[in-house]
Amino acid sequence: MKIAFIGQKGIPAKSGGVETHVEHLAVRLAALGHEVTVYSRPHYADPAVTRYQGVRIVSLPSIPTKHLDAITHTVIATMHALFGGYDIIHYQSIGPSAISFIPRILLRNTEVVATFHSRDYFHGKWGAFAKACLRFAERLTCSFPNRTIAVSRGMAEYAKKRYGREIVYIPNGAEAVPAKSSDMLSAFGLKERRYVLAVSRLVAHKGIHHLIKAFLDLEDTGRLPNNFKLAIVGTHAETPGYERHLHKMSEGRESVLFLGEQSGEALAELFTNAAVFVQSSEDEGLSIALLEAMSYGLPIVASHIPGNEEALGDAGEYFDAKDVESLKAELAKLLNRPAAMAEYGRLAHKRAEDHYGWEAIARQTAELYEETVRLRNE
Repeated sequence: MKIAFIGQKGIPAKSGGVETHVEHLAVRLAALGHEVTVYSRPHYADPAVTRYQGVRIVSLPSIPTKHLDAITHTVIATMHALFGGYDIIHYQSIGPSAISFIPRILLRNTEVVATFHSRDYFHGKWGAFAKACLRFAERLTCSFPNRTIAVSRGMAEYAKKRYGREIVYIPNGAEAVPAKSSDMLSAFGLKERRYVLAVSRLVAHKGIHHLIKAFLDLEDTGRLPNNFKLAIVGTHAETPGYERHLHKMSEGRESVLFLGEQSGEALAELFTNAAVFVQSSEDEGLSIALLEAMSYGLPIVASHIPGNEEALGDAGEYFDAKDVESLKAELAKLLNRPAAMAEYGRLAHKRAEDHYGWEAIARQTAELYEETVRLRNE
């Protein structure tokens, strides 16, 4: 089949759960013998790169501002895809998926699929008008495409109840990349098993401000191991003010490290050697960073929200979302129970292997495509 992905910023992924999702999925679909195209944005991925691990990359422009980047790129990519002869056009996220009505109406021999990654209107970076637009986009995402995928069972059930349509559940995945022996860890100012790790875009709903406050309070009250650090991987997503706020919170504190965007061997090194991973979001679909931490066998403290509960199950500890005192209690408790940390790490790794392997997810997605094309031809 000839497949196009629209809505993501591009691949290879530098940051962002959607971009990581598309990279893993597209590469594996190409390995299964499909002809796969990923549309990318020149400010995110090098426009000179036109092939990546068997996937064709088409770089098209956008208006790279907070409110116009995704929608302008999606419209331009959609216009391009109308003439691509694709069997499947697969949109990512509710904002871009709102444009799925164009190929749905104009192309008789192309099936349109959309993936519902998260309820983006809960994210603090958007104003009232943008949130209203995203709510409308969600309705279109769950109504216009031939098939809509949700990355968590909770979102699939929510969408079915709200829009009266069957939504297909295919989760996000995770894959641990073995870390190579290197000096990367020391270059970051970290030591093996002597840091808490968070991997996240720096936007308010990810709750990194709660984590920093909890960590610094524990340090000030002597409830952390000596010389312990907090490593924060990621950068802002059109939210520089929030990132500046986080830096201000930890100003003068050498124990809090902002490491920016990391990928490949550097990110693998950080996951491999962390003591604990914290997922502090106030809202999530199904966090790829959380799944990756599970695949590395890390003990995890996660906010008590449906997306995290679905991913982690009983393989970690939970704190009440937005509650710094609850986070402090759970983090301190886990760091002082080495046996529990080891057991949680083992359980998390097994759960990731059993439920969130990318190979199985790619096969499920390919089967959905094939079924959708077959139904059209019957």
